[in-house]
Amino acid sequence: MSAAETYQQAPDTILSVEDLVLEFPVRDGKRVRAVSGVSFAIHEGETLGLVGESGCGKSSLARAIVQLYRPTSGSVVFEGVDLTRLNGKELKQARRQLQMIFQDPISSLNPRKRVIELVRDPLRIWGIGSPSEQLDRSRQRLGEVGIDADESGSRRPHQFSGGQCQRISIARALMLEPRLLICDEPVSALDVSVQAQVLNLLEDLKRRHGMALLFIAHDLAVVKNISDRVAVMYLGRLCEIASSESLYREPAHPYTVGLLQAIPVPDPSARQPFEGRKVRGELPSPLDPPSGCRFHTRCPFAQPRCSSDTPELREIAPGHFVACHFPLTGVHANGAA
Repeated sequence: MSAAETYQQAPDTILSVEDLVLEFPVRDGKRVRAVSGVSFAIHEGETLGLVGESGCGKSSLARAIVQLYRPTSGSVVFEGVDLTRLNGKELKQARRQLQMIFQDPISSLNPRKRVIELVRDPLRIWGIGSPSEQLDRSRQRLGEVGIDADESGSRRPHQFSGGQCQRISIARALMLEPRLLICDEPVSALDVSVQAQVLNLLEDLKRRHGMALLFIAHDLAVVKNISDRVAVMYLGRLCEIASSESLYREPAHPYTVGLLQAIPVPDPSARQPFEGRKVRGELPSPLDPPSGCRFHTRCPFAQPRCSSDTPELREIAPGHFVACHFPLTGVHANGAA
């Protein structure tokens, strides 16, 4: 049974993405293959971390889930409703419980509005509460993300740093208490102390409201600490999905091992936990991805079959799925020949 089939059949599945394809037309009749046949599911109250290099399609996938980019094909079922079949008011209603925090906070905030108005807007648009109740809740949310509403509520976005704008965006996304929150690099612009504050806030809201998270990040340490499961993406495809503990302890895909090798170690004399053959080369162009396994051009363990046959996600251990013809054992992953 595939990863998609296993998790999409669970009764507590809140989001089910099946065979999602997202392509963008470019000149000369070519198409950028941003997302290619991605399938996964998220359970109620779960945090799924999504990691991968820049340009692998993580943000495009997130935007396709909330239908900011309309998928080329596939389905996105949120709470039993396929969002790809909705338009207009129906889609707007469904997205009320599906919110997103964008990677670039400054461009996602209206520069003409004051901060208190920006955070209040979701309640005002949906007519939730009286004006005074809306303001009270806005002030509370701003306080939770470390913004003093009395001092800063009347300011506009250009008067804040990038990190402060990100916290304002997070406060706004939480106003409707969504069932699923998609976080696209939500802490990348923040210093370490503020990162911890925001992550603790997200964890607290997740526990109190049963909220599920899709957490996208480059920092594998952050993903490990906040995620129940982790999905690894490479050039538009998922190559591994496992529990956070299992994936970091015993990665099965060579690309996952390469990502773990890239984690900085404070002590330069210390032995890397995954020493061995490192990932080589550059990320291929999504205009013309390699045939077969898209990672085979950089994989130190590639064999002839890898260039011709596309591997599908398959279960190699309970809850551990990998798209690799020759998945690594724990011994090989740690650098043995």
